[in-house]
Amino acid sequence: MTSNKKKPGRLQTVFLILTIGLMVTIFLLSAQDADTSSDTSSTLTRIFVKIFFRDYDSSSPERQAELWGKASFIVRKLAHFSIYSALGFCASFTAGKRRLFSLKSLCVVLFGFIYAFSDEFHQQFVKGRSCEFRDMMIDTGGVVTGMAASFIVMLIAVYISGKRDTETGH
Repeated sequence: MTSNKKKPGRLQTVFLILTIGLMVTIFLLSAQDADTSSDTSSTLTRIFVKIFFRDYDSSSPERQAELWGKASFIVRKLAHFSIYSALGFCASFTAGKRRLFSLKSLCVVLFGFIYAFSDEFHQQFVKGRSCEFRDMMIDTGGVVTGMAASFIVMLIAVYISGKRDTETGH
């Protein structure tokens, strides 16, 4: 009796390792207490402020606090979205060849949502952190975006591969 299950290819294995690596990274970032997490994002916030709020240094302390708060919020939410986009991209390649609207694709999105939920739940137990539904939705949006990006990359690869085969006569 032979199994019809196809073994994952090298590319899928590499992306599985990357997916696990991203999950560990997300877990470790979420395990940081609020002060450490703020310190981590402050560097990026400082860069964001310099680029987008050119009058920051000459602004009043009240205005600086307002601008810093806005920039910090944006940086933190973009960080959520970005790392979960990478997770969705890698998880999508791990899932292998499929159609965009398929059960496998739905499973990638559900995986991302469940991981985002578990990440937010985990933060409830970290000093100064909280569980936020908004972050779960941002994270899940990142997963969907990453998965869509993976399909674009796959389509480009198929196009290039097909074009190469046409040119070489294979």
